[in-house]
Amino acid sequence: MVRVAILGATGYSAKEAIRLLLAHPHAQITALTTRQDDLPHLGDIHPSLRGRLDLRLENLSTAQLAERADCAFCCLPHAASAEVIKEILPLGMRAVDLSADYRLNDPAVYKKWYDHDHPDAARMAETVYGLPELYRARIPRSQLVANPGCYPTSTILPLAPLLKAGLISPDGIIVDSKSGVSGAGRTPKLNFHYPEANESFSAYGVGTHRHMPEIDQVLTDFGGKATEVIFTPHLVPMDRGILTTTYSTPTKPVDAATILAELRKFYANEPFVRVVDGLPTTKDVTNTNYCDLTARVVRGRVVTISVIDNLIKGAAGAAVQNFNLMYGFEETTAL
Repeated sequence: MVRVAILGATGYSAKEAIRLLLAHPHAQITALTTRQDDLPHLGDIHPSLRGRLDLRLENLSTAQLAERADCAFCCLPHAASAEVIKEILPLGMRAVDLSADYRLNDPAVYKKWYDHDHPDAARMAETVYGLPELYRARIPRSQLVANPGCYPTSTILPLAPLLKAGLISPDGIIVDSKSGVSGAGRTPKLNFHYPEANESFSAYGVGTHRHMPEIDQVLTDFGGKATEVIFTPHLVPMDRGILTTTYSTPTKPVDAATILAELRKFYANEPFVRVVDGLPTTKDVTNTNYCDLTARVVRGRVVTISVIDNLIKGAAGAAVQNFNLMYGFEETTAL
């Protein structure tokens, strides 16, 4: 059994990670942390988990964490996550970081987009980006894995194989994404208050969303050519799910059959990517670790459509998938 600590256990991603790990035959949750003073019981914070795990959330030191757990799922805010990780790794722990702290590999880029210096800059470039479909070979030997952002997962999975194969140009890619409200986290904010978000549909973070440099970095690295996307996220009045549509220019005349064939070839042995003929919907993947995607060619442009559950494949499910690879378990375990 691998002893697991969930750091920052009050949020939605933490709740999903706990739920998945409770069904994992090789994981035992031994610690839950919070910065709250009252140290609530898990069942009071997440009522759906009542009776399934008898633990209180605690404010533990890094030494206490290392005594209780072998691996940490870090569900803390950016910067706070790195502050803890840089202390627990030298104590022999491993970590899957669900924050944005180790996704970017350039401290200057991090400072530009997150407005402060990185607390653990020396470790950024050596941290593995935890998208198994692209970087599986590097994950098992890693002490720290940076879990991808939810929007980047839904964007990178359809585009990376096409860039790698040279079927689309790295220039002028447009990414249009829609997310459910849970993507904003559990902390109350005015824009996500029910009367504000319900029966409304809005764009946000246009040209400024922090997932944009993450998408650029991974597509550039994997595709082999400098790639910059125009990424526009939207808030949709539903609990969970992401639908992402991308628009790119083919490098030569192609049809949809050619694009779909390339995607099917690339993902032929991937347990959680399903290339479909029809147009996927967010309900097709709700509460699962699947990404469903398809492609069309419209007026000389390649159009891809992908859907994921932002809290599972976009967060906790991907974290469990990475955990399984890190410890040599079957990749689909508990998923």
